[in-house]
This record gives sequence, C-alpha cells and structure tokens, in this order.
Amino acid sequence: MFRIEVQPAGLTFESAPEDTLLHSAQLARVGLPYGCQDGACGSCKCKVLSGQVEQGPHQSSALSAQEEAEGWILSCTSRARSDVVLEARIVAGLADYPVSKMPVRVQALERLADDVMRVRLQLPATSPFRFRAGQYVDVLLRNGDRRSYSMASAPHDLGEPAAVDFHIRHLPGGAFTDHVFGAMKERQIQRIEGPLGTFFLRDDSSKPMIFLGSGTGFAPLKAMLDDWAHKAQTAEAGAPAQRPVTLYWGGRRLSDLYMHDWCEQFAANNPLMRYVPVLSDSAPEGWKGRTGFVHHAVMADFPDLSAHEVYACGVPIMVDSARADFTAKCGLPADAFYADSFVSEADKAKG
Repeated sequence: MFRIEVQPAGLTFESAPEDTLLHSAQLARVGLPYGCQDGACGSCKCKVLSGQVEQGPHQSSALSAQEEAEGWILSCTSRARSDVVLEARIVAGLADYPVSKMPVRVQALERLADDVMRVRLQLPATSPFRFRAGQYVDVLLRNGDRRSYSMASAPHDLGEPAAVDFHIRHLPGGAFTDHVFGAMKERQIQRIEGPLGTFFLRDDSSKPMIFLGSGTGFAPLKAMLDDWAHKAQTAEAGAPAQRPVTLYWGGRRLSDLYMHDWCEQFAANNPLMRYVPVLSDSAPEGWKGRTGFVHHAVMADFPDLSAHEVYACGVPIMVDSARADFTAKCGLPADAFYADSFVSEADKAKG
C-alpha cells in the first residue's frame, strides 16, 4: 500500500498498486473531484508534487502530452507506484451521499424534441435516494456496459412516488438510446448506480454564477436552477442572500433548446435569474436571441469573470473552449470553473 497525501487540504489515504487513485480516495471517503471515471472528461485532473504515478489510458483532450510532462494526471485512470503527494481540490461533504445500485421503474416517457426524450424513473420506496442537484447516475445495461446520464430533477421535487427525470438525446446506433427511442415501455425495470460526480453548486460561495449549457447539457443545469430557487424560497431569516445566475443555453437550432419556454417562464418568476438563448446555425425568422458560439456570448457580456463562478455542461469541445477562453481572456480563476462534459461512447472510441 502507498500513502497518498492531498495538498493543500493535508488529507491522506492509502492506495493499492492495482487501484486507481480515484477509487482509493473514494474508499477512504476523500472527496477528489471527478466526472466520467473513464479518462475522457478531465474533471479529475490533478498534479503530482512528488512520487511516482503510472498514468493509464485516456483521451488527449482530457490530458494533453504537455500537461503530462508538467506533472498533471487523471486520478480516475492513474495508479500509484510509490508514496505520492498530489495537489488537488477537495470536494467537501461528498461522502455524505453514498453511492448505491438500485432497481428503478420507467414511470413516464415524453418527447421533448424529435431527438430528446424525457425519461422519468421511479425510485425504490424502501431506500431513500440522496443526491445533489447536478449529479448523474450510471444506467447499468444487461451486457455489463454503463451509460451515464445527469439527473434533471432537484432533490426536493421528486414527487410521490419519488422519481427522477433524465433528458436523453437519441444517438443513432447507441446501445441504450436506440432502446429508449424504440423498445422502452413504461413500467419496465432498469438498474442504476449513483449518485455520481462532483458537478453541483458550491454553497460556500457568494459569487454570482454563470450557467453554460449546450444541448442536453441543460439537464443538470435545470436541476441546479430548481434547487437554487427552492433554497432561496425556504431560507431562514439571516441566511446569505441568493446569488444571481445567468443561464446561457446554446444549440444549433431552436428545437435543440427543447425547454426554451420553461426557461423564459423561470426567468420571469425569478428576478435574480437571466436567460440567454444562443443559436449557432439556423436562427428562425424573427429570432431575437443571440447567435454564434454560446461561450462567446458569455465573453461578450462578461469580459471580466474574475469575480464569478462558471458551471458548464455539454459537449467536450464547448466545455474545453469555455474553460480555456474564460481563464485566459476573461480572468476567471481556474478553480472557479466547474464542468461536466457529455462524452459519448463514440467520443471515447475516437481516443
């Protein structure tokens, strides 16, 4: 066993040579940040200050050769080969939400767009499911594969019986999405594992927030918006003031913004929330929203992001471009950018 120290928090845990650093941290209830757990998104990136680490397979978009040369690793696919000192952010309270496997029942199916299905999964009545708005679950397929989907529901709004919403986009040829858009029926049983991921609001901050989404990357942002509004409505006297939030949601065409009307109504009901829709390809006649790349709209409105936090979710190219441009050109601190990249199995296969 090797001793792993995480700075600047000063936390330690042990890691066996065959285990990834992330898995060992999870067993020790040390909250290292993570996302896909598959070397594809880069959310678990941290730096080796001392010691030897063997970096496992990963996508170059998640960890470049230059970053590797500078000592950066992905904890989800790397293994210790000696005692190690890491530099990494710690996510407080992550161990308070235990990960478990459970059966769920398809309660409802609703087309939100031609290629987006709202899938509502009923949770077991015997064991309460605790999670943070923004997290995801793995759907466990019969052949042993997994598919990750963010929850579009906030913890306070699961209904009776308790159920969680997902926004699933059809990827033709996809093992699970073909099933969702073809053979899936109400009352079918699925198995899931969760909650997973460290994409959720940091409640210890008072900074104004930018929510940035593309396509079905809106799903966890919707959950976070619902949670944000609920906490403000139920806050006790003397609680910190609600933080303002601006939602930027981008798509190629208007149908990609499949809950556009919901966003407009939500903004109308919440004075501290602003909604900015952005279309990159074909804007309809009379379109009064923005056009172009969605993260460019943020940069035009907020040339100085030094006092903000950004929560971004969507395709990797959008997330990676936003991270690079916001930190390099808009003064956003690197540790104020929280992200969840939607990496498909096809993306992973490209390497």
